[in-house]
Amino acid sequence: MGPEGEQVGIVSIGEALRLAQDSELDLVEVAPMARPPVVKLMDYGKFKYEAAQKEREARRNQTQTVIKEMRLRLKIDPHDYETKKGHVVRFLKGGDKVKITVMFRGREQSRPEMGYRLLQRLAGDVTDLGIVESNPKQDGRNMVMVIAPHRNQAAQQAQIVERKKAKAAENAGEESAPAVDAPYEKPLAPQAPPKPAPPGPEEADQA
Repeated sequence: MGPEGEQVGIVSIGEALRLAQDSELDLVEVAPMARPPVVKLMDYGKFKYEAAQKEREARRNQTQTVIKEMRLRLKIDPHDYETKKGHVVRFLKGGDKVKITVMFRGREQSRPEMGYRLLQRLAGDVTDLGIVESNPKQDGRNMVMVIAPHRNQAAQQAQIVERKKAKAAENAGEESAPAVDAPYEKPLAPQAPPKPAPPGPEEADQA
C-alpha cells in the first residue's frame, strides 16, 4: 500500500524497500498474517505520535463512574430513611452509581417481598435523578439494587470536574510564577543646607 492507502500490488521485498527509500518513508507491516503479508509506506514516527494523541483524547473523554454503596435495614424508621435517601440523592447528583443493599436479619429472610418494596420505594423517590440499572435481586441474606444517574447528569458532573481541574492547574501555574524584582534605584546623596544671602546696604548701615 502507498502512503495515501492506494494499492501498489504484489512486489518483492527489495522493490518495496526501494520504494520506501525513494519516498523517504518507512516500510511498515500492517497485516503480517495475510498471504502475502501487507505492508504500507508511512512516516512511522508521525503515525505513533497521532495514535498516542488519539489515545490521550479518548481517555480524557471517558467518564469515570464510581459505585457508592448504601445499606438499609428492612425495618428502617422514617428519619433514617430520609437520611439514607439524602445520601443517595447526593451521590446521584455527583454522577456516581449507587448500590442499595437491604439487609435481612433472622425471620426477616422469609419476607423478601418487603425488601423488594423498600427498594422500589427508594427508586421511585429518586427517579428524577437516576434509573434502576440492576433490578432488586436476592444475594444471600441481602437484596441488592443498583441505581445509575441519568446520562446528562453524569456528563454535566464530568464537565464540572474537568473545569475544576483546569482552574486548579491555572492557579498552580500563577502561584509558581517567579516574582519580578523592582528595579534598583540608587539613593540620593544628602544635600547641604543653602547658605544665607549676604546683607543688603540698608541692613549694613543699621549694623
